[in-house]
Amino acid sequence: MAVVLSTTPQPCVGQISIMNKFHSISSKTLRHFNPLFKPSTQTLFLSFQKPKTHLQSPPRNTIRCLFTGIVEEMGQIKQLGTSQNGGFDMKIGAKTVLEGVHLGDSIAVNGTCLTVTAFDTQLSDFTVGLSPETLRKTSLIELEAGSLVNLERAVQPTSRMGGHFVQGHVDGTGEIVSMEPEGDSLWIKVKASKEVLKYVVPKGFIAVDGTSLTVVDVFDNEECFNFMLVAYTQQKVVIPLKKIRSKVNLEVDILGKYVERLLSSGFVDSFKSS
Repeated sequence: MAVVLSTTPQPCVGQISIMNKFHSISSKTLRHFNPLFKPSTQTLFLSFQKPKTHLQSPPRNTIRCLFTGIVEEMGQIKQLGTSQNGGFDMKIGAKTVLEGVHLGDSIAVNGTCLTVTAFDTQLSDFTVGLSPETLRKTSLIELEAGSLVNLERAVQPTSRMGGHFVQGHVDGTGEIVSMEPEGDSLWIKVKASKEVLKYVVPKGFIAVDGTSLTVVDVFDNEECFNFMLVAYTQQKVVIPLKKIRSKVNLEVDILGKYVERLLSSGFVDSFKSS
């Protein structure tokens, strides 16, 4: 069954740097650009689109969906183009996540919660919007046509929680600093900012590019943490396909944030005194 798309792709107009395009369409927004998150100079094939409608995402502090960090399939980027709101539209080829899909549904793309703005089940693809803020704060800016991405639909009340509570709100990006095989498994070490690393604990949960993983060790002196991917997982997620110095999206366990908030608010002291 085909669904009428809300956007009409136009022929490719050539290869153009996403950095230059990002500056040209978002110059006002980029006045407060964080230099710690420097976009890649990789190029993208951009096909310009003029969507009839655009579904805006709610504020980031609104919990509208939940994921488990168990990747359902790897999709492939078909097309990237500018949208009327000054951001980008991204078309992704997929099959599993299109089962029962509706306009406005949430799908995590490399761990980033995005809204479906168009889909076609006959062509096996769907479109999501990328705001300038999303490009600044995530590793999605490094994607290009042909890139593979982790995909997961929002969890339903009847679903099994195979991973952990993942909101699809990226806390920051990390950088892969080493990838070392051991038998058929793969050790991966990621460097992260201090703001993110303070929530990472050995044997705790973390979502890396939307994949629920167990942290093995934390190296505070190196500002790094590591994890291991077994052979099965290596075949199901995009992380092993990346290279040293590639960016990955990181979302820490939300429980750590709540604990920090309670401690800083004096809740524990007030509870003891009562």
